[in-house]
Amino acid sequence: MDTHAPPDIPAEPTARPGWGMFWMFVTGLCFVTVTASVKMVGEDVPSTQAGFLRYALGLVFLLPMLASVRRARIDRRTGGMLFIRGACHAVAVSMWFFAMTRIPIADVTALNYLNPVYVILLAVVFLGERLGPWRIAAVCVAFLGTLVIIRPGFREIDAGHIVMLFAAVAMAGSYFLAKLLSQKLAPEVVVFYLSILVPVLLAPIAWMVWVPIGWVDLGWLFVCALFATLGHYTMTLAFRAAPLTVTQPVTFLQLVWATLLGVVVFAEPVDAFVVIGGAMIIASVTFITWREAMRAPR
Repeated sequence: MDTHAPPDIPAEPTARPGWGMFWMFVTGLCFVTVTASVKMVGEDVPSTQAGFLRYALGLVFLLPMLASVRRARIDRRTGGMLFIRGACHAVAVSMWFFAMTRIPIADVTALNYLNPVYVILLAVVFLGERLGPWRIAAVCVAFLGTLVIIRPGFREIDAGHIVMLFAAVAMAGSYFLAKLLSQKLAPEVVVFYLSILVPVLLAPIAWMVWVPIGWVDLGWLFVCALFATLGHYTMTLAFRAAPLTVTQPVTFLQLVWATLLGVVVFAEPVDAFVVIGGAMIIASVTFITWREAMRAPR
């Protein structure tokens, strides 16, 4: 579950908005491919085992980072933050894989957009950031969008919806710590330790629920690892080419692709409420991003 979120690299806005939008468009396609590959595995593999294999198969992509990792100086506090982030991410990944087996792709994608909203709330609690009236209004709109998606009392709520809400909280914790760590360590070092810690932490649980896995499922999980890595890279290119105020609205297309994928490949019906609720969440996140950009010079 390492989709739909900023990479561990600070944005370097330049005057190339067209390229920024293009790379974010490609990022959306990569992350939808990740979602599709997980959906193809389905319930054949336990969620914890699938999450472990996704990261274990992705270890090959860490080789170019070894030089930076050897040069990094990590004190006890930073090491603790890296470990807590790995634990948050491991929990989030397991929950995300479980949710993918229970609810439509569009539902998972839409609820995943809550990550930045939770990050804002974490910044308020742990960093003392101010939660002004505009931020409060945007957060309220995001949570209203969540209610539109789930519609409690109007339809049966699947366990996948509940688990996905907790997955978004755990993933937000991971991204929040990534933001703090990126101020102390090179981005590739932060990514390296995350990619090492997640499979290590998931390994004992994965071993307890381990089932034999076929080459087809193994292939889909490798596709998941490949496109997740590629998606984070293209997202980095997008953030370097243009500010968040330009790239953030493009993320809405990911919900469109996810909905189309669910309809065409997995015969999932189009749920207008999911699209509307997802649009509300994305609009609130985009508004907060725009407000922060306007306030930055001051």
